[in-house]
Amino acid sequence: MRTVISLLLFISFTVIAIKRFNQLDFSDLVLKVEQTYGKKGAERTLEWFDFIKETEASSEWQQINKVNHFFNKKIDYQLDEELWGKQDYWASPIETLGRGKGDCEDYAIAKYFSLIALGIPEEKIRLMYVRQLTINQPHMVLIYFEEPSSIPFVLDNFNNKLLPATKRRDLKPIYSFNGQGLWLAKAKGLGKKIKNTSGVSAWDNMLERIEQGELNTMESKIKEANYAKLN
Repeated sequence: MRTVISLLLFISFTVIAIKRFNQLDFSDLVLKVEQTYGKKGAERTLEWFDFIKETEASSEWQQINKVNHFFNKKIDYQLDEELWGKQDYWASPIETLGRGKGDCEDYAIAKYFSLIALGIPEEKIRLMYVRQLTINQPHMVLIYFEEPSSIPFVLDNFNNKLLPATKRRDLKPIYSFNGQGLWLAKAKGLGKKIKNTSGVSAWDNMLERIEQGELNTMESKIKEANYAKLN
């Protein structure tokens, strides 16, 4: 599974692209989004870029709160089967912003990549599968560790408040993961790393779509800018 390599490639180009947004022309990317998802989708994508630029100077805690609020406000909840015609589909941030809709995985993924682009260290954030005990259904959230041994805070699309995991009695952790691998979840969102990560095929499929589409667009723009700079 190419999770780590794919993720690092996407992150590196995303960070560079967003930080050079004022110098680069992303009209091709925005046009592609508009052609696929319409004017509203393109507007949400541009708002995302602007939001990242504006939030860069904020403190880490402010960034966590702002990213959580941004996607909870901009994206409407809708099940994969209704939105994508599939039982389980993990959308990239661009796909989620383009549709303006997504399920719990899509919220968590969009928040994850946004925080990485803002410079939050990858080891501080994980996507976590939980069971939402109130409705007795599987659910995904993003968790954030202020310190490696601290109790993580939960970024959730159903609950806008950032609360420590110990205060979320409605969530039962199952496992967590990021680009560095999978962890079995224990109490407080910690756990033992799992060496075999082949189980998260939806994550790998999403990264492959990013590589083939959004990443290639960003990479070409960066190469163009670097070439122009040298000549």
